[in-house]
Amino acid sequence: MNMTIGFRILNRERTASEELVAAFAKLPVANVSDSMSRMTAAGPSLRPMHASGGMAGVALTVKARPGDNLMLHKAIDMAVPGDVIVVDAGGDLANALMGELMLAYAIKKGVVGFVLNGAIRDADNFIETNLPTFAAGITHRGPYKDGPGEINVPIAIDGMVIHPGDIMIGDRDGVLCVPIDEAEDILARTRAKSDAEIKQMAAIEAGTNDRSWVDRALKERGCAFPAD
Repeated sequence: MNMTIGFRILNRERTASEELVAAFAKLPVANVSDSMSRMTAAGPSLRPMHASGGMAGVALTVKARPGDNLMLHKAIDMAVPGDVIVVDAGGDLANALMGELMLAYAIKKGVVGFVLNGAIRDADNFIETNLPTFAAGITHRGPYKDGPGEINVPIAIDGMVIHPGDIMIGDRDGVLCVPIDEAEDILARTRAKSDAEIKQMAAIEAGTNDRSWVDRALKERGCAFPAD
């Protein structure tokens, strides 16, 4: 059956495993980002709207018209426990994509987080319920429910591409998509980086941290130093 571009709902062809999601849930987003060569980010505009805590889950993607939440409603209907609903609504802040009623329904469905390239309302409720939610802003003005929109299609937020079923993680530093195909390698790299940072922190506490690399880097770049 042919589907109209702009009004289509697809199934996810695959999803990241629960084991991989659980492994990334234990890691700082900044370390995962470094292990992806610092090339991927959803931009500084997506900030946590919940009180505290991190997020890790499987991406259920939505592409929506700015200010319209028809397909977001449908995505919550489709969600399964462990999903993070990721919405590209163009970053528009004129109309909120969701508020407390949709949030309550999503929690009931087992959704573990939201990433909204748009606005929310009922902001106090997001803090009180503390479901991990990252959004671009807050406004009291409600959404339209007309479409168009698409579900389970590739989307992009500030250059970060998200495919349905990818791993979405977030903490106070922001959000990050970990592609399924690279997840095992990124996980190994991030664990190695985290282990190295633990050793470095111990050296700082012991007063044995090697800082010679700073002067070496400056000299390699021709930096002039003050005379003794």
